[in-house]
Amino acid sequence: MSILIYILYFFCAMLIPGVISITKAKLSGRKGPGLLQPIYDIVRLLRKGSVYSTTTSYIFQYAPTVNFAAALVALAFIPLDDIPGMLHFQGDFVFFAYLLGLGKFLLILNAMDTGSGFEGMGANREALYSMLAEPAFFIVMGSLALLSGHSSFVDIFGQFQETTQYSILLGFLGAYILGQVAMVENSRLPVDDPRTHLELTMVHEVMVLDNSGYDFGIIMATNGLKFGIYAGLLSNLMVPDWFPIGLRIGFALIVSLLFGVMVGLLESFRARNKMARNPQFILTLSAVSLLFFFTIMIIANRI
Repeated sequence: MSILIYILYFFCAMLIPGVISITKAKLSGRKGPGLLQPIYDIVRLLRKGSVYSTTTSYIFQYAPTVNFAAALVALAFIPLDDIPGMLHFQGDFVFFAYLLGLGKFLLILNAMDTGSGFEGMGANREALYSMLAEPAFFIVMGSLALLSGHSSFVDIFGQFQETTQYSILLGFLGAYILGQVAMVENSRLPVDDPRTHLELTMVHEVMVLDNSGYDFGIIMATNGLKFGIYAGLLSNLMVPDWFPIGLRIGFALIVSLLFGVMVGLLESFRARNKMARNPQFILTLSAVSLLFFFTIMIIANRI
């Protein structure tokens, strides 16, 4: 069953970029690409060779693959309510966060290894935004761990809806915070605009300007995996624990695809922040997560 859950989230991860593109195209009155076009693009890139600058080292060659591998392993920790993922142990959400951090660290080194001023600038911004978004994730997961009395994803989500009658309210608030963290971690609006072509205002895109062929395909696949990872976390906060397993799987699929639709809606009607406002916006997520924490403290009679 754990393998089935992993396949479900991997399937959703590959579809979410296409759902986002279709949503944005329809809202702007365009036909747009097909649902599977991002997958076709990845496959096309994986069949090509990579070009390496003479100024780069082995770090530039291996970093995209390590980043992809870290996301693949992180996906294996995501459960479906009380059904565990392929990997699980007490405190696994901490290991999960720093596993993704390892991939981000290698991608930053990948950008800096080129010796490009533009890519170094993007790496600096990526490191700053990830550092500012990390407390929000840990406060949310730590609060849920405090409420459930466990520190493993499967135990936290498996008992989440049984611990309090306010689980629906907490679920929506936690989903909002994790959804915004996902936008930051994937360098989407309002923090970054994937459609921009001005190096001075890019974040993620400017980091991978020198990657090509197979390496760039791996990077695109990793971006999709990260969307699938956060969609899986959102599904666990929303899926009713009294559903039978078949309905849980269907519900998780619907929530994941709706997450892609919501990203497309937000990016269609949301303007990009000024660069100087991004740290303030990300720190606001930590403030909202503190509200989530104190709400749980009150519910659990710890205050």
